[in-house]
Amino acid sequence: MAVSSDEFIRMVNTLVDVKRAEGGDYSSFSVHGKRFGYYWPRTQTVGLKQLLSEQQALVAERPDVFEEQFTSGGFGWVVVYLVGIEADELSELVFEAWRLSAPEDLVARVPDPAQRAQ
Repeated sequence: MAVSSDEFIRMVNTLVDVKRAEGGDYSSFSVHGKRFGYYWPRTQTVGLKQLLSEQQALVAERPDVFEEQFTSGGFGWVVVYLVGIEADELSELVFEAWRLSAPEDLVARVPDPAQRAQ
């Protein structure tokens, strides 16, 4: 049920035009200068950009796996505990975070992994 740190990094690395930056205790991920994710190795958590409605739904559904991080510019950031999530669900959330930040022309060229699995 848990996703490893390496598995999370592989998910991010499959996305197009992602830049990784290192902070003191975390890594951040951006696409075309817009941040969409964070990773904290010490706590084995990631922060992902989501729609406000998705943030609220995730936290309400499974507060042991998701917690509200902050809201900004109409988006809700959610903390995800890697120990409590399966890879396919995390992959969808990572893609959605990237999609919410990437330019439309780039999103149009990259297939949604959830659609490929069907």
